[in-house]
Amino acid sequence: MKIARLSVIIVTATLLLFFAGCSGKKESNVNQNAPDFSLKDLDGNTVKLSDYKDKVIIIDFWATWCPPCREEIPNFVDLQKKYGMQGLIVIGIALDESGARDVKPFSKKNQINYPVLIGDNVVTDSYGGIRGIPTTFIINKKGLIVEKFVGFREKEVFEKKIKELL
Repeated sequence: MKIARLSVIIVTATLLLFFAGCSGKKESNVNQNAPDFSLKDLDGNTVKLSDYKDKVIIIDFWATWCPPCREEIPNFVDLQKKYGMQGLIVIGIALDESGARDVKPFSKKNQINYPVLIGDNVVTDSYGGIRGIPTTFIINKKGLIVEKFVGFREKEVFEKKIKELL
């Protein structure tokens, strides 16, 4: 019994050290300028982050197969409806390996009302390496990353920050 408990403690400590090591400087983008990107939308058009200059931007890295990502999407749809005319733009960057083939019907079915782009390694690396999804960045009107969230967050978390920035 003591050996089993000791094994659990050792495994837990090892995992904690591993994940602490994963959160090195490369991942910390907060208080840095948001890297510009050029990605294809679901219709094959090129979209750049710089197309949304002077907007408050939510960038959501997600995938169709990710349950927490799917749970957040209706919240982003609501936020885009509510604050879009005030200067908010939500951008979904899908990380599905199948690309637009699966993302486009998913987007239509879920009535996503904001740009959905197909991500690649270049954009994930430029944002510090996306180690888990959903990963969401909030960018102010000056192009500075002001928040980074890894994992599901309630709508109110995003809404509070948006109100501060608009």
